[in-house]
Amino acid sequence: MKTQRPMAVEEEHRVVPFRPRSGPARHVTEGGGPPVPLHRRPPAALDLSRYEQPREEADDFRHRILANIAAIAFTIALTAIGIWLAVSIADLRKTQDCLLTGRRDCARIITETYTP
Repeated sequence: MKTQRPMAVEEEHRVVPFRPRSGPARHVTEGGGPPVPLHRRPPAALDLSRYEQPREEADDFRHRILANIAAIAFTIALTAIGIWLAVSIADLRKTQDCLLTGRRDCARIITETYTP
């Protein structure tokens, strides 16, 4: 049976730079840093005017605001229903756990104050 020899300490941490097979030529820097492209393009201006398109009609901001208000109201209502549902399920679970332990005084008693 062939025995494996232990690796030397200097061979254990050796980094081998790999060159990409395609793409622009890159230069590997001394010291094992990341490869740097040989030909850098100037950074593009942060101008979005090339994406603008002429519109046939102007924006209807009133309609947009009303749609946003309706969406916010729907989101708030959905959140409130979710919270109510979670609280009621927790209350039912609490009552069911009480009943399953054998207690008899699990029902919630609502008292109203009577003032003549």
